[in-house]
Amino acid sequence: MTSELLDQALVEEATKKSGLIWVRGSGVPAARPLWHVWHEGAACLIGDGPGEQPLPGLAAGTEAEVTVRSKDKGGRLVSWTARVVELAPGSEEWAATVAELKGKRLNAPDGEAMTDRWSRECRLLRLEPTGATAPLPDGSLAEAPVATPATTRQPVPAGLPRLLLKKRGRR
Repeated sequence: MTSELLDQALVEEATKKSGLIWVRGSGVPAARPLWHVWHEGAACLIGDGPGEQPLPGLAAGTEAEVTVRSKDKGGRLVSWTARVVELAPGSEEWAATVAELKGKRLNAPDGEAMTDRWSRECRLLRLEPTGATAPLPDGSLAEAPVATPATTRQPVPAGLPRLLLKKRGRR
């Protein structure tokens, strides 16, 4: 019981403080970064409309894998499973969630009219934690770069070591 409460608190605090979450929907091979707002126990996303973030593989009733990174170091803090719920435009829950999202949306092309556009053209999703957190990986998940003939490696200029190792003058 204590472990479940700690996991729930970690998911909530980490997701609240992170500006981006990495979400992988069903049938999508790679996670993508999405801006969000934590509202009433879930990560809320707006997207799939013109000028908004795409939400591939996120359909109501499916599950998604959410990875939250550290805001200061960028490393993975926690990965959790979410149930995707789509909110209907005009509902009371939709209005409350949009009010939160509206304050976080940067560089909106239509300013105050964006909420009307969202109700007509976008989808509002809630990613509700199911309680399952994934263990952190043991090794690095870094992938090798794609092979390419392009290179930027050239010999070090002869004077560079002197410039780097030069002592600063006394003040």
